[in-house]
Amino acid sequence: MELKTIVFEWDQWNAQKNEMKHGVSILEAESVFYDPAYTLFKDERHSTDSEKRLILYGKSLENRVLMIGFTLRYHKIRIITARMASIRERKTYESQKKIKHKEENHE
Repeated sequence: MELKTIVFEWDQWNAQKNEMKHGVSILEAESVFYDPAYTLFKDERHSTDSEKRLILYGKSLENRVLMIGFTLRYHKIRIITARMASIRERKTYESQKKIKHKEENHE
């Protein structure tokens, strides 16, 4: 079994702006990627031909469900935004978490 290291990349200004605006630190945002029940979607609205964007919903080390907008650059996760998930986003996360839990218990 091979474990891969997750490498994050932040624009320092964007990281500070994100924490001031949304109250989510770099450490808390990165912790969501380690939630085994995270949910991942393509972000068609913000993607371009040159940069595909993704949205991840997951629980952080602060036990909050967050929405993370990010892209992949040179095998690194570049977080663009991190904020508290909306009610709709939390419902999506919880419903996907239940589905994953049922699938794991049936294997």
